[in-house]
Amino acid sequence: MEDRAQVLDRRFVERVQQQAFSDIGEGWDHHKIGLTDSDFIGMFESQLKSRLLDLESRQMKGRNQGFYTIGSSGHEGNAAYGLAFKVTDMAFLHYRSCAFMLERGRQVPGETLLYDILLSFAASSDDPTSGGRHKVLGSKRLNIPPQTSTIASHLPKAVGAALSIPLTERLSLAANMPKDSLVLCNFGDASANHASALSAINSACWAAYQQVPMPLVFICEDNGIGISTPTPKGWISANFSQRPGLKYLSCDGRDILDCYKVSRAAADFARVHRKPVFLHVRTVRLMGHAGSDAEIAYMNKQQIFDNESQDPLLVSAQQLIEAGLMTSEQIVAVYFSLKVRIQAISRIAVTRPKLRDVKQAMAAIVPPKRRLEPVPYLDAERRSILLKADKQSLSKPVHMGKMINLALTELMARYSNIVVCGEDVGKKGGVYHVTSRLVERFGPNRVINTLLDETSILGLAIGMAHNGILPIPEIQFLAYVHNAEDQIRGEAATLPFFSDGQFTNPMVIRIAGLAYQKGFGGHFHNDNSFAVFRDIPGLIIACPSNGHDAVEMLRECVRLAREEQRLVIFLEPIALYMTKDLHSKDDGLWCSRYLPEQEAEPVALGEIAQHGEGQDLCIISYANGYYLSRQAQKLLAARGLKVRVLDIRWLAPLNIEAIIDSAKACQHILIVDECRKTGSISEALISGFHEALGNECPPLARLTAEDCFIPLADAATLPLPSKDTIVEAALALMGRELEHQLLKEAL
Repeated sequence: MEDRAQVLDRRFVERVQQQAFSDIGEGWDHHKIGLTDSDFIGMFESQLKSRLLDLESRQMKGRNQGFYTIGSSGHEGNAAYGLAFKVTDMAFLHYRSCAFMLERGRQVPGETLLYDILLSFAASSDDPTSGGRHKVLGSKRLNIPPQTSTIASHLPKAVGAALSIPLTERLSLAANMPKDSLVLCNFGDASANHASALSAINSACWAAYQQVPMPLVFICEDNGIGISTPTPKGWISANFSQRPGLKYLSCDGRDILDCYKVSRAAADFARVHRKPVFLHVRTVRLMGHAGSDAEIAYMNKQQIFDNESQDPLLVSAQQLIEAGLMTSEQIVAVYFSLKVRIQAISRIAVTRPKLRDVKQAMAAIVPPKRRLEPVPYLDAERRSILLKADKQSLSKPVHMGKMINLALTELMARYSNIVVCGEDVGKKGGVYHVTSRLVERFGPNRVINTLLDETSILGLAIGMAHNGILPIPEIQFLAYVHNAEDQIRGEAATLPFFSDGQFTNPMVIRIAGLAYQKGFGGHFHNDNSFAVFRDIPGLIIACPSNGHDAVEMLRECVRLAREEQRLVIFLEPIALYMTKDLHSKDDGLWCSRYLPEQEAEPVALGEIAQHGEGQDLCIISYANGYYLSRQAQKLLAARGLKVRVLDIRWLAPLNIEAIIDSAKACQHILIVDECRKTGSISEALISGFHEALGNECPPLARLTAEDCFIPLADAATLPLPSKDTIVEAALALMGRELEHQLLKEAL
């Protein structure tokens, strides 16, 4: 078949000249729906620019000057809600939303979107949105966070951002969005079936059903097909028109006047009633899914011709002619004028610089630091009132679970924009009571009980972070995060990278996890692998082994999120929550006394801990492994061995230099890792030592968990390191197996 982009280009001109239009559009009087002549023409020009950018992107690809050909052709009706919504309404956009972005940009003086978008096509480092890292539709000035999602994974954070608008108002917080703002997000009919979309829409309905304010508009652009898989006719309407708590509206996106009328109604409803709206927009996909997509492989010629006959640009052209605003000759002249202009800009854009070295490419992985006004510590009187119910806990050493609870209380009191959210974090205080009493102290607006859905919990946090809130979401168990890991990997962590550091979503994600819980079986509640996080660029993983470190590390995590805009995982070892003793019953050696922030010694990112100065052996571990290594240290000392034990604390980024510096003076090094042999952090440590020390590396070994899921009851510890196996591994490394065997026989 003839190239469909060329056909669409040629036939638009021919049909306008011949006034050979379809009968799709309604006979609207644009004035009666609140549209001025200039805005009607302006929307049409945004449609034309979007189409011509699609055509130029394919020409650039053919010249090996461009790298992205998924376009907006057939979806140009979204220019209508580019005008119907305010510029202050945050927009999370689908990749077929170029007309929306152009139309929104038309309302802001000084925008150069044609040039900016073409720079993005060319992957130029001059691209003001991503700095050449991706072709994204986004703009800081236009309140459009750049979005690379193709599967609706941006919808959960849209829910969070929408909820944050009335929340910041109730909390009297300084917010990034005005209090009369709303949030919109658009997506395709195929993506509406994705778990992320269903999760987001369900959570919005769940909240709205309980009268929680939610100024949000979901916009489903329904072109009837997902790449090559047709959407069943009527499916979107049948699936979403009767959802409780969700206002359903529909319009014809091929008819820009109908689309403007209904999208304005959707915006007004969401803004006035603060309830979510589902706007179902009929569209048509033109020129295939992308430049590489040959529709003829899965559609017959007549289907392709039928789609092309529904070109929304022709509908708009007919309406403008019938309204007496433009003639067919004027429309063709504007089309050619814009085409020449875009081609000229393209020739400049392709000459602009590209990312040339890895340092430049990686520059936006870590967000920029920001200067904030210092917030005073809590004074003694306020702390005394706040922690009145915990008076006894403040007067003696307590376990880690209580220490984290006290730290959360003090941090929330000091920073009014911290919001804790998660399942059961309210009155129940979490499964392990770590958030106990927080809701009584700070109220339900700052301690939000969510529905049982990790995608929604993390999406809520990401969205709130867009609006000036510092979220501390809780995931009940480590393995539960696998249901929602893309919200961390594909959404939160990538935002600074794809926005050149302009957009960030700082937060501290608390996750209860790791192994050694005898009461639980299976990997859902007793999971000893956090490998899912370790390869996410820019992500920080903190993992305390004791209450003292937990408090200081949590304070540092909040500082990192607040001041450095970092995304942080705070991984809490469940088995150590309530642990009080180290060597014998009632020795209390694993308890700590809570110190107010101004009296404590901070623990900085990457700072490791060392117990002992021995040089016979260095044991390196973290969390439960560190606890067990401390027990093994005493047993080894009884045999005359001088041992030091390192707690690495920060699992990413791994401070391998500090670890090696503390360990290299020892004659032997043993790494104890409670995670599985395959994919555990011990692999990185082994590599790090050999890469840094080479032939000068002391004898080195590792003891890990087996490549096994965790069984139930007493069998739970069978695949895991223990103090005895640590002793055995240490003696084996040091060539003292015989002595150890004699010791066992003597006992």
